[in-house]
Amino acid sequence: MKFFGVSAFPITPMNEQGVDQAAFERLIGRLVNARVESIGVEGSTGNYPYLTHEERVRFVRVAVEAAQGTPVIASIGAYRTREVLSLGEGLQKAGVKALLLPVVAYHGLREEEAFALYKTVSENVSVPVIIYDSPVISRFEFSDELYARICALPHIASVKIPSGWPSCEAAAERIQRLKKKLPATIAVGVSGDDTAALELKGGVKIWYSEWGGIFPCKAKELADAALTGNDAELAILSEQFEPFWEMSHKYGGSLRPISAAASILGLTERQNLPLPLREVSDADRVLLEKAISEYGMS
Repeated sequence: MKFFGVSAFPITPMNEQGVDQAAFERLIGRLVNARVESIGVEGSTGNYPYLTHEERVRFVRVAVEAAQGTPVIASIGAYRTREVLSLGEGLQKAGVKALLLPVVAYHGLREEEAFALYKTVSENVSVPVIIYDSPVISRFEFSDELYARICALPHIASVKIPSGWPSCEAAAERIQRLKKKLPATIAVGVSGDDTAALELKGGVKIWYSEWGGIFPCKAKELADAALTGNDAELAILSEQFEPFWEMSHKYGGSLRPISAAASILGLTERQNLPLPLREVSDADRVLLEKAISEYGMS
């Protein structure tokens, strides 16, 4: 698999009866039609912690079939290493082209424990592995040295770095350091939607995008403008995305606003999150409806 362009991460629409397979397939089809470079399922936006092992394997298989050849990547994040390895085996058999591995821990991991996790996984898989750096959710911070050690392991192919954490400036400096420090074979990617354009202009090749999972055409346009240096077009597209990024900040993440957008577009039922998660307020839903209509995000 080549790591470049837009890797779009859709939600996994569900309720207390289970996953809405038809809606999930519609979301995947929307990404295929937009010609995103890859599709990331069952990440944080895809609510993997709320799925059983069997559901995770089953709906990755559904995604691979619906993707019609577009590469699918999926998270194998879990508390225990044995579950991570079991998921890795199941998802590889289901047809994923790469595995996304976050640090998941109730008791915060030490650096050597995190390294041991990635080492064990790298020795037991046959597809590329992406380091999923999510410090806010995982409560774990990768040092530059730990990145370098992990990236020397077999099958480690890319890093997914939050481009706005702890600040845009600090993230940008770190990304440039890592591009020099890590092996040339490692694709440095970013996940902060509102700051991704800056990093794409700075040489990052892949954008792991949450909002790209619901607005893939606009995300593709934004990435292309950034990669080609079309600043005028980039400014227009950034302005169109701004109300959605603001909503993400308001809710401490993009999941709830994206879930609302999916139902506004008629792609899912309004109740598409697992309890106890709730959608955005009625007032914010109106704001999302207005922005989707005004900027042609459909």
